[in-house]
Amino acid sequence: MKLSRIFAVLLLTAPAFGGDIDCRNAMDQSTMNRCADQAYRAADAKLNAAYGKLMAAQSDDGFKAKLKAAQRAWISFRDAECTFETADNEGGSIHPMVYAGCLTRLTKERTKALEAQLACFKDAEKCGM
Repeated sequence: MKLSRIFAVLLLTAPAFGGDIDCRNAMDQSTMNRCADQAYRAADAKLNAAYGKLMAAQSDDGFKAKLKAAQRAWISFRDAECTFETADNEGGSIHPMVYAGCLTRLTKERTKALEAQLACFKDAEKCGM
């Protein structure tokens, strides 16, 4: 009997612990934080795809090493920049949302830069060369 009560409670609370959430109508800070994190994860997945395509487009090991070093440096910059930009909110309930928003914005910018670099490799006219 105890087990069935626990199971019922888990079923009723499942959406609160990671089920689908409606980010278009987020009404509380916790949900907004989760939605911002989801947006960042989606942007990060697109960044990783662009990075992978750029790496695959080149056979030059020197280029790949430089791209890898640049990407690692960019990640360090992004994290430090977002820590700086969100310092005023640190410790507050809004901080995770604001920090994730910063990560998302910078990640989207980096994705565009990598995609532009890839376009240059495929067609030099697309980058003004």
